[in-house]
Parts: sequence; C-alpha cells; structure tokens
Amino acid sequence: METTTTKDLKEFRLETRQWLEENCPKSMRLPLKDSTDYYWGGRNASFASEDQKIWFEKMLEKKWIVPYWDSQYGGGGLSPEENNILTQEMLRIGCRKPIFSFGISMLGPALHKFATEEQKIRFLPDITTGKTWWCQGYSEPNAGSDLAGLQTKAEDKDDHYLVSGSKVWTSYADKADWIFCLVRTDFDAPKHSGISFLLIDMTSEGVGTRPIKLISGKSPFCETFFDNVRVPKENLIGSLNDGWTIAKYLLTHERQMIGGVGETDVRKAVHQIALENLPTKDSILTDGVLRPEIAELEMNDAIFEMTIQRITDEAKTGVNAGALSSFFKYYGTEQNVTRMELLTAIRGKDGLVWESENKKAASETRMFCRSKGNTIEGGTSEVQLGIISKRILNLPS
Repeated sequence: METTTTKDLKEFRLETRQWLEENCPKSMRLPLKDSTDYYWGGRNASFASEDQKIWFEKMLEKKWIVPYWDSQYGGGGLSPEENNILTQEMLRIGCRKPIFSFGISMLGPALHKFATEEQKIRFLPDITTGKTWWCQGYSEPNAGSDLAGLQTKAEDKDDHYLVSGSKVWTSYADKADWIFCLVRTDFDAPKHSGISFLLIDMTSEGVGTRPIKLISGKSPFCETFFDNVRVPKENLIGSLNDGWTIAKYLLTHERQMIGGVGETDVRKAVHQIALENLPTKDSILTDGVLRPEIAELEMNDAIFEMTIQRITDEAKTGVNAGALSSFFKYYGTEQNVTRMELLTAIRGKDGLVWESENKKAASETRMFCRSKGNTIEGGTSEVQLGIISKRILNLPS
C-alpha cells in the first residue's frame, strides 16, 4: 500500500512535468553554444533573448531559481526529494538553468553555514533574484595550488579593513558586482591560519580589473587589483583569521561545479555526433577504433552521473561529501578532456580548424584547448590526486 509521502511525490512529479512543459520555451531546451548562452544576472543584467528573459522570470516567480533554499532567503523550500524530482524533470526535456551563478553554486552554501542571520538576509535573497553577480578572489600570482600562501592583506582600521594586493584567474571580475575574497589578516600566524573571508563590493574605490586572454582566443579570466580598498567590518564572514575553514568548505562546492555536479545543461551525445560525421553501416559506425572508445566514454559518463546523483542526494540530507569533491573535480575534468579529444578525432581535419567561416568547427577546436584548463582551475589534477590518496584512500604521505 502506498504511503502518503509516495503519493505526494508522485503528484509533485506530475505537476512539475506539466509546469515545465507549459512554461519552458523551446529555445531554452536546446544545448548551450558557449558561456554567452547563460544568463548571469547582476546590476547591469541583460538577456540574450526574449525567451531567456521569460524562462528566468517564470522560474523566479515559481521560486525555483534555487529551489532547495529556505523561503526566507528567496528559495523554494523544496525537500531533497522534491528537488531531485525537479532536476530529473528538467533533464528529461533539456531545460537550461535559468541563471548561472557562483553565488548559488559556491558562495551560497558557505553563507548558509558560516554567515550570521543578518548576513544571510542581506546577501542570499539578491542571489536568488539574480540581482548580484559574484566572482571569486582566491588565487594570486604567487599563490595558486599553494593557496594558503596568499599575500593580499586586510589591515584592521577600527571600523573597516583596508585591503591591498591582487588576485588572478578571477572569472568575470570585469563584469561582477561583488567578490568573495580570501585575505591575510595575521602575517605572524602559520600560513593556513591568519586568513579571513571578506565580501567586497567591486565598485569600491581602489578595485581594478584587467582581462586575461587564453589560447582559446577568449577568456572569462581577469587579474583583480586592490589598492587600499575600504571594506566594512560587517562584510567579514565567520571569525577573524578563520577564513581557511570557509575556504576549504567553499572549494568542495567549486570542485563539484567544475567537475559537473548538478549541471542540467544538455550536450549532444558523442555517439550522435559520430554517426553524423563518420561512415556507418546499418546505423553502426564502421570505424572499429573509435567505436569502443566512444562506448567507453559514454558508459563512464553514465556511471559518473549516477555517482554524482547519489552523493548529491546524500549531501542534501546532511552527509558531508568532504574530500569526494576532489574525486568529482579530477574525474569530471579529465573525462571532459577525453570527450574533446574524441570529438577532435571524429571531426578529422575540421577538428583542427582555428579560423573559418565554419564557426562551429572553429568553436569546437577552441573548446578542446579550453578543456585542458578545466584540469588546472580549482586545483590541478595532480593536487586532487594527492587529496584523494590521503583523505579517501588513506595512503601514507
């Protein structure tokens, strides 16, 4: 006999399916071309199309921008089970995310865990409504994988901090409204201590940015500079000099994001691209080398997605994924490199096009180059393997 809870979830699934079918525009169910297809929000927000605007506003009205956050912070208050159903139904018809936001994927979880109630009320609702575009100030010119070696300083000036230094690889810093930033507040403490977590308005006097161009021909990355920037003390999250605790927690969410956790954006399957571009017989690829490689990739994709879903569900019930985020980051990014290498092989000579009237071919070549960067950002593959060996496999140093 069915329980009430099971009946409720079945009804929720049917209602969700119907609502998505009726409200998600057809163009918002197509695969993304690149990052310009995302809606980012922010003070100077603009929509790429009317359908993008409609989709965002429909999801905002439904409170499904961040459906699993509590309603007092602008969320939909969905249970883990309901949120899982919503994710599944969006995947079923290929719904794009209504907004892409580091505020949702990285800062939000950290604020939920470490911020005061006043800070949550101040910052979280503007994330769910897309009013604030956040960027991340972690890496520095001499503190990348060794993040704890950062030198950007925040001096205590009674009612404010005075921040000086620079960050690098700051994604979308030239467009973002605010930055969540690691700063050194005690130079006498061991390097993992003496670090604090500050929120800084990017319009503050003394903040500057400079874009960084990559081999792919374009880049969201910037250098970010702080020249005696005044930051109110109420923008300190957590305790003074305990920012490393927050940094580690936030990094788990960043690595999950980079590795592909929680994505609802749909790619065309590699085997479909192969069937469209390579010789076939009876709808089967005749290339005996690529065929098993593509099958292996897609089987591994399916297994990885199931593992991600299991760990994500456990996390929503309070189970700490911990160092597993390093596994997600390592495997997801290395799998993406393999995917792009296969696509290059499938495209043949078109897979090496850099400048061409065939913009799609040129774009995919640049995506291949960009995929290598996924294995570096958020902590290199080598760093992730070190964490996995020590914290998951318990191997000796």
